[in-house]
Amino acid sequence: MAVGSRNLLRTCPLCEAVCGLTLTLDADDQVVSVRGDRDDPFSRGFLCPKGASFGKLDGDPDLVRPPLVRDRATGEFSPVSWDDAFDLIAERFPAALGADGNRAAGLYLGNPNAHTVAGALYLPALIRAVGTRHIYSASTADQMPKQVAAGLMFGDPLFVPVPDLDRTDHLLILGANPLESNGSLCTAPDFPGRLKALKARGGRLVVVDPRRTRTAELADEHLFIRPGTDPALLLGIAHTLFAEDLVSVTVDVTGLEEVRAAAADFTPEVAAERTGIDADTVRRLARELAAAPTAAVYARIGTCTAEFGTLTQWLVDVLNTLTGNLDSPGGAMFAQAAAGGVARSKPFRTGRWRSRVRDLPEAMGELPVATLADEIETPGEGQIRALITVAGNPVLSAPSGDRLDTALAGLEFMVSVDRYVNETTRHADVILPPPRSVQSPHYDFALLQFAVRNYARYSPPLVPLGDRPSESAVLVRLAAAVTGQPHAGTGAQSAIAQVDEFVIATTLAKAGRAESRGELTGADSTEQRIDLMLRLGPYGEWNGGKLNLSVLLDNPHGLDLGALRPRLPDGLRTASGRVELAPPQLIADVARLRARLTEPVPAMTLIGRRQLRSNNSWMHNIAGLVGGSNRCTLHVHPDDAARLGLGEAATVRSAAGALRVPVETTAAIMPGVVSLPHGWGHGGSAQSVARANAGVNANALTDDSVIDPVSGNAVFNGVPVTVEPA
Repeated sequence: MAVGSRNLLRTCPLCEAVCGLTLTLDADDQVVSVRGDRDDPFSRGFLCPKGASFGKLDGDPDLVRPPLVRDRATGEFSPVSWDDAFDLIAERFPAALGADGNRAAGLYLGNPNAHTVAGALYLPALIRAVGTRHIYSASTADQMPKQVAAGLMFGDPLFVPVPDLDRTDHLLILGANPLESNGSLCTAPDFPGRLKALKARGGRLVVVDPRRTRTAELADEHLFIRPGTDPALLLGIAHTLFAEDLVSVTVDVTGLEEVRAAAADFTPEVAAERTGIDADTVRRLARELAAAPTAAVYARIGTCTAEFGTLTQWLVDVLNTLTGNLDSPGGAMFAQAAAGGVARSKPFRTGRWRSRVRDLPEAMGELPVATLADEIETPGEGQIRALITVAGNPVLSAPSGDRLDTALAGLEFMVSVDRYVNETTRHADVILPPPRSVQSPHYDFALLQFAVRNYARYSPPLVPLGDRPSESAVLVRLAAAVTGQPHAGTGAQSAIAQVDEFVIATTLAKAGRAESRGELTGADSTEQRIDLMLRLGPYGEWNGGKLNLSVLLDNPHGLDLGALRPRLPDGLRTASGRVELAPPQLIADVARLRARLTEPVPAMTLIGRRQLRSNNSWMHNIAGLVGGSNRCTLHVHPDDAARLGLGEAATVRSAAGALRVPVETTAAIMPGVVSLPHGWGHGGSAQSVARANAGVNANALTDDSVIDPVSGNAVFNGVPVTVEPA
């Protein structure tokens, strides 16, 4: 090891797998090598290409370092001091709102917030400060169907069952590609190794997908399915379970007969006609699920981002329930996170308020991102005039991306908390950069609620902040600036402590432990809050266990807290206190599906594509992560390419727009389907590598007027298109 260098431990923040890393830092605090942490009891040394590039991302020369302010006349950015940046926000953000006040403010949150302590602990302060119902996030471009389905069935949208990967005998996967995504709403480091272990112990893996993905190649069986028809297949399986008396419900439920009635019309023959999977196979899938000693059904983004996304996610857990595998070892179970899980006091519901322009319902405190452009462009009371984005790039991740790009240019004021000048933040008047990842603490409050094994790990900051604020301080100072509170000097330094002290005191009072304030430990008030959450958690020192922050600091590789254990009925928050198997909103949506099945099948449909060395739009600026298979190309089946006369490039048209894109023929995609990867289109980016490998924005083809009405999620898969030679 070079003089002055040292090895330090860190949790990888780059995807949902929460892998442990061993980093080597040189004397200048730069990451010079990355290895998997072999002593981490959860990840056991696993390292993917994204994690291996952690050092390159952490030291990217294109990262924004001092705050930037944009000259509206020229579009050029100039560096300013932190105090000057917040002074400008304090002056111009409230002024931009005008007479409408907070009703004219908007907030967009990107998915990296789920990977940060700042996002978990301090975004709530910013949300309260902005004080608007115009809250949007990447959730309605990704996962909201799963969370709404879980909320309606179990009473809590964060009480999401995950496949018990390490013990199941049979796994049916739909629309998920964990060998490239590393898992989603299913936290499982080394997902590939876990699937290989399933097969090695004699288990069976079946993948249903319009593409023969890397996960499908590993499977015992891969079935092509027409995009967007997954709920017809699942209802066909449910129909068979009822018809052949294979139902074995082992948890207390309501609505079983309503589900039977909903599935009655969906015979395997009806499912076959729409899905392209023959009726005998539908019956066999049902029998195999019912006969397996343990089994789980798992579906993710390919099925969430479709017109019937919530219906599909509901049916996944209907099948897990009907086969006796819900909340059962080897089936679909619920994690017990050490910190971050807060029990709801009331059952979940949607539509507590609705959007101004399209009357779309709220879910989990936010409105569908598919209507963000409407709310910026449409004049009237409550029109968004000032917007804050935090770690998000909706121009590339939201539907009708070109329209949103134009809408952002018309805002009166915009602030972005972001690492890069990208396709979205180039419209910001002020960019506030977070520090390097190694300068921030890390605890996975959100992701460990979906883990396939109970586990906890804390990573303190590895490198001093110097003279710049932490990401937590950036969010708290921003909250102060938009509300006219002190945001500089001593006021800024004490702002986090004030927020933390309020939360600590309130939480201790509710727990009846106000006298225990002095027992909390930590290097600062943020760590004391984490200590508080651990002590009060299910394994905590104040809850009959032994866990606290000091224990995690003494175990820097992380702690294995055991296999998943049954959690019903205690984890339920439904009005009935039982699993509500037939929520009225979802039973009603079966009728919408039935009507859709009478319509003609589109000649060609578009789907997205996950790539191993990419995570949405923000990993395309590292040379080692672009190129090779990680390119923006249109996957087309050779038969379709020959029939359409396609050469090196094609023009793809939808109701929303058109793109010219390079063609890559492959038998791995179903005939009648084409695929474009998500997160490309970097022509407007200041990121040098990304701009040189720009690709095209697939969301120029997606239509923000088409959503899953139950959850408000955008539709990116199953988009009707025409394809012709360019």
